This record gives sequence, C-alpha cells and structure tokens, in this order.
Amino acid sequence: MVALTDATQRRLTIQVADIAPQTRTIRSLDWDRDRFDIEFGLQNGTTYNSYLIESDKVALIDTSHAKFRELYLETLQGLIDPAKIDYLVISHTEPDHSGLVRDVLELAPNATVVGSKVAIQFLEDLVHRPFERQIVKNGDRIDLGQGHELEFVIAPNLHWPDTAFTYDHGTQTLFTCDAFGLHYCSEATFDEDLASIEPDYRFYYECLMAPNARSVLSALKRMDPLGPIQTIANGHGPILHHNVEELVGRYRTWSQAKAKAETQVAVFYVSDYGYSDRLTQAIARGITKTDVAVEMMDLKSADPQEVQELVGRSAGLVISLPPVASAQTQTSQASLSTILAAAHSKQSFGLVESYGGDDEPIDPLVNQLRDLGLTEAFPAIRIKETPQESIYQRCEESGTDLGQFLNRDRSIQQMKSLDADLDKALGRLSGGLYIITARKGGLSSAMLASWVSQASFKPLGFTIAVAKDRAIESLMQVGDRFVLNVLEEGKHLGLMKHFLKRFPPGADRFAGVKTQTADNGSPILTDALAYLECEVASRMECSDHWLVYSTVQAGRVSNPEGVTAIHHRKVGNHY
Repeated sequence: MVALTDATQRRLTIQVADIAPQTRTIRSLDWDRDRFDIEFGLQNGTTYNSYLIESDKVALIDTSHAKFRELYLETLQGLIDPAKIDYLVISHTEPDHSGLVRDVLELAPNATVVGSKVAIQFLEDLVHRPFERQIVKNGDRIDLGQGHELEFVIAPNLHWPDTAFTYDHGTQTLFTCDAFGLHYCSEATFDEDLASIEPDYRFYYECLMAPNARSVLSALKRMDPLGPIQTIANGHGPILHHNVEELVGRYRTWSQAKAKAETQVAVFYVSDYGYSDRLTQAIARGITKTDVAVEMMDLKSADPQEVQELVGRSAGLVISLPPVASAQTQTSQASLSTILAAAHSKQSFGLVESYGGDDEPIDPLVNQLRDLGLTEAFPAIRIKETPQESIYQRCEESGTDLGQFLNRDRSIQQMKSLDADLDKALGRLSGGLYIITARKGGLSSAMLASWVSQASFKPLGFTIAVAKDRAIESLMQVGDRFVLNVLEEGKHLGLMKHFLKRFPPGADRFAGVKTQTADNGSPILTDALAYLECEVASRMECSDHWLVYSTVQAGRVSNPEGVTAIHHRKVGNHY
C-alpha cells in the first residue's frame, strides 16, 4: 500500500488487490474526507475504485480523483506499461472517476476511450486533446481475449446522465461505478463484514440513487439478461462479492417502493454546467424524503418528446437553469419552450438558477409559469457565488417543501381514515417535550420531539422517532452527534411555539433563541430544563419514520426541582 500524508494533505493511500482472474483493482483510499458530492456528510471517508483487466488486450476501467495524481499514476506504472493499454473505459465522467483521464492518455496515447455517447461528449470538454473513441450502446461488446468479453449496459442517471455499466462475461464481474457503492473507507477490499457497511450503503442509496429510483429499476432490468454476477466492482467503498444478491435485492426493494409513489416530480437540469446537477440532486433528495417520486432529466441530452411526456405525467416541475449567456443557451431555451408548452395549471413548480456573466434574471420564467396557472411551491433559489453547505441545505429543504405541498390532500385523507375510537385511543400515548438540536460543519437544524424513550442502561441510550421528511433527519445519520434538550413544565411554551412554526427553506432556526455550544458542537438551549449530548448508534426504518437509537456521552440539569413538560394528544394519526 502506497501512502501520502503531510500537514496540508489529508491521509491518502493506494491499495492494489486481485478481484478476479487477470483483474485487479487500484483503490484510492481517501480516509479523512468528510463531505461529498451534494454536500452530504461522510462518517467513514471514501474510496475511488479503478480496475485493470490484463488479457490479450488490456482495459483500464475508470481512473481516480485528481488529488491522487502522483500516487495513482505511480501505482499504475508499477503494474503495467501504460502504453500497452488498449481500452480506457469511462463509466461516467464525474471528476472523482475521470479526474486523471488526460494524464492516463498522455501515458497511453494509442488507447481507445470507450463510453456512452454522452460520456464521450463530456470528455471532449474535459480532456481538450484529440483521442481515439468508441461510443457504445446497450448490448455492445468488446472482446479482450481469453474469455474476457465486455458487454455494456447503458444506465443513465445513476447518478449522472452518461453512466454505463460494463460486464465481463469471463469473470462474471459487473463494473458499475457509482451504483451499488458506498462512502466507506477501510482496508477491507470486499464486503465480508455486512453489518459494518449497511448504514453507509443505505445512506448512499438515499442520497444518490433514491432520486433516480425509476432509473435504478431500468438498470436492474437491463442487468437481468447478462447472466450470473459474482462480483460488483463499484466505484466507491468495498467491492461487493460476499453479499451481491442481498445488496442488489435491497436496491430493487427500495427503488420499487420509491417508484410506487402516487405523485411524481420532474427535475430538469443541465449536466455539465457548473453546479446545476448537484443543486438539483439536493432538491431531489428533499422531495424523495416526502414519499414523492422523482424523475431527473438532463436538458442537454433530452429528446423534446421525452421532455413533453415527462412534464405531462408529473405533478410538480423543478427547473435548474444555466446562465443565459452560457454555451447551453440554445439547447436549454428550446427545452424550456417544450416544458412551457406541456405545463398545465394543476402543477406546482420551483426554480433554481446559477448566475453568471451577462445573465438575465429568473423572474420572466417565474411569471410565465404563474401566468399558466402553476403554483410556486418554494421561492426561486438564486445563486450568485460558489454554493456552500447552507445552499445545499436550502435546496434540500425546498424540495421537501414541494413534496409536502403535493402531499397535502393525501395527508388530510389519511388523517380522516383511522377508526375514531382507535384514533382517540392511540392519542392517549403521552410523551415528554424535547427539542433536538444538531450542527455539522456549516449546517444546523432543530425540531420539536415527543416520541422519545430510554432504551438501554449499558450503554446509556434512548430512541427518537424522526419523520423522514424532517429537515434534521439528514443530520442524524449513524455517527452524527446532537443534543436532546428537555423542556420544563410551565416554562416550555415559548420554545415550543418557536420550534413548532414552519421555517422557510434555509432559515436559521435559532434566530432569537438563547443558546450555548455543547462539547459535541451542537447548540444547547439555555432555557431548557436539562440537556443530553448524544451520538447516533443505529437507525431502523419504521414506515414514515426513522427510529434513531442514540447513546449518551454527557448531560446536565439546570433546575433540580423542575419536571419535564408533558405532551398529550387528542388523536393518534398526526402530530
């Protein structure tokens, strides 16, 4: 294992391992990375996995992140003379996998770059030099000799529009890049310890794949005819070998549940302009938290008929616009005209725009959609500089607002559906009143809670039921830290009213509230009766809630004579 560590460079190492006959992985281990992609937090770092197949012909599948340039190229040259590489297969062009394509092509000038049509188009803008290319379609094959026949599966939107899987019939290995991955850095090459990776595998799915659940199902359908899959050589985390059937099955189950949602939102973006794709991924994640389905579409590569059909079957529209002066102007304007022609008054919408150069304001499009009778579900998001964590949080919360707005009628029907006696009986389950507060990096959030119960003595621990569409849910993943503030009877109304109100997306939930900072970095409410500093140990999915089990590290009572405020509900099917 090769390593690089200094005062300014976080710990980076390279691992080389055999994963199948004549097939090796070059895993770039980023041990200390704590933020990724759409700005979701990482607890266990991540890896960037590349693969080398050495047969009669040689294929390199994906490269690595640019931060690994020295380590990766040194390792590659130690394994093979790069000039002998016949094919450089690009699963997709996101920089964490294609960041070293130009460098590899300088060492392997005769290599043929293989990828989907969209991937090759994106690479032309990234590499800025001529290169041999082979565009592959679904079912196309390349024979490397000695049984290593590569078959390609086009899998757009997992999670970029240019994604393609590669299946080696000789070793029954499927190379999937982002799909079936997880942000989990360890020296274990494979997934033998399923229990340790389960939380990160699910969290990764929810952040990156859930907004594209229907695309996941399409990819799974295209995978079925390939034949047995012994190994899934993913782009991040441990390679799947010991639990392939189980973990692929989970993708199928989770995606079927997402795709069954009665309501759908179409999310349009331009994939290779700035932050458009990441901003819309954050919005899409917020939408899926409300049990509303999402279908994402890249306006650069979308067919007008596909755009029209997607608008027609969607209850909501989200549009992420590039600057009018960008190179995508003609394409995006034509697509916008198609969207406007297909939109109708029963739909809701939300807009986000990254400003640039001689850009025009977003307001004309807002007015056009309003004139068509559409309802604006959240205020337009206008971004004038590089997005920070707070912007991604605002995008996610805006998506949640849109999903909740679309679900309002269904929620009312569900409230009326319970038997009156059962509803009243369930409402007699009382609970205390608590405020959960959390801060991670530049993000912070809070929520009023009453479904809290002690669950263990050794270690000291308790559970909280957190609705999936709560903003704070994203800050309560395994390993995250927070504070449970206990409200005091007779002194709780002010805090209760403050945290019960509906906050606009991205709003500061602590404005006007006295706080101090706990040792774990989360806010302590000064006027609370007591507080507990906690860490999330595990999560269990319970229909529309997550049951979060947490251990307690510290705590204090401000008034030994005070008692906990109690919450009594009249009904049991809503808060």
